[in-house]
Amino acid sequence: MSDLRQQLAISEDALKEVNNLLTDPQNKQIGELLDLIEKYGGVEEINRQANESRKLENLMARLENMGSPYLKDLHWLIEQRDNGAFVKMKDYLGKTANNGVAVDESNAVTLEISALQYFPWLITQCKQAIEKQELMPGRFIRVRNMAEQVKDNGDTIAVAAAMQIMGASYVETLDTKGTDGSNIHLNGPETITGYFGGIGEPNDYPIKWVDEYLGYYREYGIKQVLNINPGTILVAYLMHKLGIDNEFKISVFMGNDNPFAILWTLMAAKLFSRPDGSTSLIGFNFSNSVNSETIRRAHDFREGLGLSKQVRFEHHITETYQAIVKQPYLRRDELVEVAKEVPNISAKHEGGDPDVEEKLEHPSNILDYFMAKEDVVSSGLMDALELNYLEKHNSVNKTADALTKAGIAVVAAPELHK
Repeated sequence: MSDLRQQLAISEDALKEVNNLLTDPQNKQIGELLDLIEKYGGVEEINRQANESRKLENLMARLENMGSPYLKDLHWLIEQRDNGAFVKMKDYLGKTANNGVAVDESNAVTLEISALQYFPWLITQCKQAIEKQELMPGRFIRVRNMAEQVKDNGDTIAVAAAMQIMGASYVETLDTKGTDGSNIHLNGPETITGYFGGIGEPNDYPIKWVDEYLGYYREYGIKQVLNINPGTILVAYLMHKLGIDNEFKISVFMGNDNPFAILWTLMAAKLFSRPDGSTSLIGFNFSNSVNSETIRRAHDFREGLGLSKQVRFEHHITETYQAIVKQPYLRRDELVEVAKEVPNISAKHEGGDPDVEEKLEHPSNILDYFMAKEDVVSSGLMDALELNYLEKHNSVNKTADALTKAGIAVVAAPELHK
């Protein structure tokens, strides 16, 4: 058996051929990527612009210059944070975690919510968290159209600033993807099943995706974006290898649903890592079909490749009640079980608890993510969608309670709860 295993080793000749292909001056695909980076001034200039744009004082100044109504909300958030209005983690644990029994920090689970479509929802969420002494998530996912949000009173800037104020991580979703009509055989979200296995990025789209990413990276300092396609995952690895400090998380729509699929992705992350071992892959959303054993085996691969601290496993605990999975869908008990063994997991909440959702007049629906704001407003759905978001927040806190009572620490917005 040991001899048979040895046949799986990648030969030096095979690696040489791959390297020769990647570095070949005649490789047009790689050439297009390099040309695009040079177009924006090269690696150092691109990173410099992003770092400058990301500074909190610069984000706040931009909101002030445009007269954004969101600036006062950010000042309010800073004031609440500095005045200690949010529950401190030690006090939260004293209330929920078996009367203050110590929790295991080594396997702390990141509290994650999706999708934060509009900045005002965040402020409503913070107000509820203060009133009820709840935890704010440590990680936020956004799926709102980028071109729309940048025109909406500085929504993009306000969220970027708020994440720094809270110390949370967040992910944006670029507009360059097959749902925009690039795949002529599919329409929009009404044919969403056609995207299973990875939303399309036909032909020139990976380079177009990089171009869009570099625009938001340089303009707003946005580092982390959702990634849904093998081609854009590869170019994201290559960008980082070249020196761009980009990061991405893999979407559930990518369809990584078994340990071999996960090994494939993690191997590529390792092969294109920098000399210091870093990679642009920072989050890995499994398919909804995975179970605890999938996660355990995936962690064995992650640990074997030295990526356990860098690559977070993002696991759906809840899903929107409509248009994505069979209900009831609730993986909280399973999470508590596996989190005792597997580190660096985030608990992603895409819906409220099913027993709550089924009673709502408008249960959460994945197709709502694709609605333009003007359509949401004209349909009178904004309040209903905000309520959907708050139910996700409630589900986050139920998960936090379950984990801490089991002796497992959670990662909430650190600047709010430290």
